Amino acid sequence: MRKSYHTIIIGTGCAGYNAADRLYDFGIKDIAMITEGRLMGTSRNTGSDKQTYYKLSLCGSEGDSVREMADTLYSGGGVMGEHALCEAAYSTRCFMRLVELGVPFPTNEYGEYAGYKTDHDPRTRATSCGPLTSKYMTEALERSVISKGIEIIDCQRVVKIITEDHTVTGVACVNTVTGDITVIACQNVILCTGGPAGIYKNTVYPESQHGATGLAIEAGATLSNMEEWQYGIASTKFRWNLSGTYQQVLPRYIAIDKNGGESEFLYDTLGAASLGLIFLKGYQWPFDTRKAEGSSRVDLLVAEQIKRGNTVYLDFTKNPKGLENGFDMLPKEAYTYLKNSGALFGTPIERLAKMNMGAIELYAAHGINLYQERLEIAVCAQHCNGGVEVDENWQSGVSGLYAAGEAAGTFGVYRPGGSALNATQVGSLRAAEHIAKKKGGVHATPTYTLPMIQYGKASIEDIRNELQTEMSCVADFDRSTEGMKALLNKVEKLCDTFFNMATIEDRSQTAALFKLYDMVLTQRATLSAMLFSAETIGTHGSAFVDRKPDRCGEKRKTRTLTRGAISYMEGVSEMPEPELWFETLLAQKKQEMNYEKK
Repeated sequence: MRKSYHTIIIGTGCAGYNAADRLYDFGIKDIAMITEGRLMGTSRNTGSDKQTYYKLSLCGSEGDSVREMADTLYSGGGVMGEHALCEAAYSTRCFMRLVELGVPFPTNEYGEYAGYKTDHDPRTRATSCGPLTSKYMTEALERSVISKGIEIIDCQRVVKIITEDHTVTGVACVNTVTGDITVIACQNVILCTGGPAGIYKNTVYPESQHGATGLAIEAGATLSNMEEWQYGIASTKFRWNLSGTYQQVLPRYIAIDKNGGESEFLYDTLGAASLGLIFLKGYQWPFDTRKAEGSSRVDLLVAEQIKRGNTVYLDFTKNPKGLENGFDMLPKEAYTYLKNSGALFGTPIERLAKMNMGAIELYAAHGINLYQERLEIAVCAQHCNGGVEVDENWQSGVSGLYAAGEAAGTFGVYRPGGSALNATQVGSLRAAEHIAKKKGGVHATPTYTLPMIQYGKASIEDIRNELQTEMSCVADFDRSTEGMKALLNKVEKLCDTFFNMATIEDRSQTAALFKLYDMVLTQRATLSAMLFSAETIGTHGSAFVDRKPDRCGEKRKTRTLTRGAISYMEGVSEMPEPELWFETLLAQKKQEMNYEKK
């Protein structure tokens, strides 16, 4: 491992690989990627029944435009205009790049990329390669990076982004096996570490995903919209979203009490109406306070059973109550969908086999036989719509520190399904373009002193489990103001005394210690944002606050910003009105080309 690079990319998911690949193509080749595990992370290890990529429409006669897509992203609330416009304008370029790299998005014989409607999508901009879209993206981008000889430094956890005068000068890493410390000088860091997956117990993030938002916090970056999350029903034994056909085939929702008693609690509470709500969870998967009397009633009833101490399952082996006399009881939408899919027959597993055999094979690959086994479920954290506050170039307020993908806070209250995958490509491309255009600087000599570490009986797992459990209890989609205040008080005290309180057995656990520290810093910032939002806005988006109704009742034109543990609110920027006159832009492009030749 060298001790100096022009740019360091942290993370080996869709955003990280694209950042490295694009930098290389732009002529910045003195780069390296750092990862604690090349095969870890959300991009490579997560998905859904058909994992969505959101882009501009590229098929059919339905009209679309960059500005229409930008308006959709912007209308979600709490979104900066420049981010919405960039993510729309770059979507086709980024999508076609993935196609050229071999990602198998479906097309007809004339080259149209078929689309469908996803959640919060007014058109049919969504596309998919099936359950593993982001995995295919990661692997295709990885092949390109490897072919260019870009260095990938594995088994290293970055524990500090080193700065001087609010400017990046380097990073400090801990070897995940030996605990050895390495300091590397660099002029730029692109943080592509995904969302803060480790702060909750009930989560659908893969176990290999941890996040590293704390790095940006310690470096002095501001966070944006950390109170805005997406939650939904997922399996817990093997973490996976239970959306799409998993719901549309109408499985049974059952609860088992401590005495082994079984109940179909949805039907017992809602009667035949439960069938339509189960179906709607297919494409209304995220919990939404606006749908609390509709499809999101399912999430609330699942959570209620779990709070009672019951275990909740999806069962695909038998039909739910209400289908005893056939499918005529279904709402028209559900009936028509199943009829058009040739699935008005049999049991849920038989319908699933007809409509989406890959959904069954996915669980089989992880040792779960849906023909025989029930799936234990919970309402889980799935995506953080907030993250590091970045500008139109995806640079944070710290010079030289960029964030892309879920690490960047470019989404607000609502986002169309699949827009996160588009964001991995757009944000990393914008960062790479900006870095490539900057004048070269001189490497500073970064210094780093490891905190005093306490050795003894390891306490880090106990601390992690306690804080994750409390976070899921008081600060998920059903938030308690008093509970969050108590937890924030506990977390703040731990942040102040962390390296005196947390203990490890030997140096091999050093990386795990810093992983916990990152989690604690991120919990503190997230709870601060959640409490500020609870007290100023109240219930909205994906979260009830004290089970009170929405006080806002209008689209968010603000965003919550957090520095350390202090949160405040600012307005979002309006949609830009950039130059679109062709002759003017052509002249600008020629001027740029002449400058680059000099």
